[in-house]
Amino acid sequence: MGKYNKKHAALLDRSYQTPEIVNQRLRTLAAMALNTGESVLDAGCGTGLLLEQEALAVGKEGRAEGIDQSADMLELAGTRCADMPQLRLRQGSVETLPFEAASFDALSCTQALLYVDKLDQALHEFHRVLKPGGRIALLETDWSGAILNSHDRALTQRIFGAWDAEVINPNLPKRLRPLLQGLGFGALRVEAIPILNPSYSKHSFSAGMLKNFATVARRRDAISPTESDEWLAGIDSLIERDEYFFCVNRFLFTAVK
Repeated sequence: MGKYNKKHAALLDRSYQTPEIVNQRLRTLAAMALNTGESVLDAGCGTGLLLEQEALAVGKEGRAEGIDQSADMLELAGTRCADMPQLRLRQGSVETLPFEAASFDALSCTQALLYVDKLDQALHEFHRVLKPGGRIALLETDWSGAILNSHDRALTQRIFGAWDAEVINPNLPKRLRPLLQGLGFGALRVEAIPILNPSYSKHSFSAGMLKNFATVARRRDAISPTESDEWLAGIDSLIERDEYFFCVNRFLFTAVK
């Protein structure tokens, strides 16, 4: 999975508190329909933003577990969730979950399977640790469908292509449904949750991502430093003319064991 240091963990934590991602979490929680006293696992819990809400939903009578490979992510999660006795954090991989079979009523995984080497094994682990009738909620992004108004469409496509190449499992939403069905999950539903910024705000999700897109594309030699500067300058000019537009779809998969 992806590795994060303290700086990257803090940046991700800020980007995941933008209004678009707050809405994503609320929709994920609603789909999971957690009840007081239930047990829930957030696999790839990151800085604990969703896990905190899950712990509140199951209450002190319940149990909320979070696992992540990044110690720096877990440090932030630990600070955020310090006053929740029903919540426990562990460092580890979603490919080999340190829990007994049929341990949880519900399981969530957000933007983590993109980075997993052994995808089939991770999904099998998710199925294993859920109780019969347990619910799963997986959320992933398909960057191949991203839309960004820019002066150079071909250059933008190269940049988003480089962003996809950073992960082990790009375009994962296209493949998840049959994988889940193959494991025996039923009552499968898929809904799109767009991250839509029809105008520019420095507090939006996409505003914080623009330089990241260009940086990754440069590092992967998909674009030159000059192309990167020109691309960002072009977007700045569109912002000045109030012609900014960004949208990418995330897809929420819910199912029952």
